[in-house]
Amino acid sequence: MNPIVTFLGLGVMGYPMAGHLSRKFTTQVYNRTFPKAEQWAKHYQGIAFQSAIDAVQHADIVCLCIGRDEDVIELLEQQGVMRAMKPGAIIIDHTTTSAELAERMSTLAASYQLSFLDAPVSGGQAGAENGALTTMVGGDEHAYLSALSVMEVYSKSVKHMGKSGAGQRTKMVNQICIAGLIQGLSEGMQFAQQAGLDGAAVLEVISKGAAQSWQMENRGQTMLNSEYDFGFAVDWMRKDLGYALVEASRNGSLLPVTALVDQFYAEVQSMGGGRWDTSSLMARLSR
Repeated sequence: MNPIVTFLGLGVMGYPMAGHLSRKFTTQVYNRTFPKAEQWAKHYQGIAFQSAIDAVQHADIVCLCIGRDEDVIELLEQQGVMRAMKPGAIIIDHTTTSAELAERMSTLAASYQLSFLDAPVSGGQAGAENGALTTMVGGDEHAYLSALSVMEVYSKSVKHMGKSGAGQRTKMVNQICIAGLIQGLSEGMQFAQQAGLDGAAVLEVISKGAAQSWQMENRGQTMLNSEYDFGFAVDWMRKDLGYALVEASRNGSLLPVTALVDQFYAEVQSMGGGRWDTSSLMARLSR
């Protein structure tokens, strides 16, 4: 029997993710602004609820993709979503949060006879729309295997990374690597412009060598064009890097480049670019 799946949070990621689920499972949705949930229900022929409590009561699996730690606490704990869920149900949290929050929510879920998986995703809005996200999961392995068929619907890759919090720590590694890479690409593209080179030609040749990356292939030309409206925003990247820097202070990691790039993103925010995508590191070099 196919599980009943509820998706909480219909932002740029959750809206298409829930849409993919609706093609395979009975899917229910909740969003803080009900018209968005109604719109989704009409588009995907699913079920929209005005109350998160009502949306989760009969669900076997509850997915959420919202904002930050405080939002997860408010929804699952303070609004009483966990209390309203039936014993044995599984929560899949696709929000990028702190690992500490994931561990706290896992313990709280267990007290209600629920399972909690921290399952942040990578791939951005395009990955969500195309069902091609990379999902990194922490939590009980049995719960992971039970929920795998749900996560596979909108993912090209799903991997269990270990105990609770491991998914979030893996996502931190992802963001640490991306931050340094985008800064390097920004400096390279700005250097090419200052040197009077044909930026498109530079990208064409170096993308065939060791410098190649997803960021170069997908954002190199748009950076040269000063176009920064492609999904994952600077405000959210700073949130993610903040979690990574706090975790690094806890585990003794040294992240000097990450800390520096985080401050560069702060400069982009001060330029009014908080909603620009993360490739806008280029903008602060071109002022």
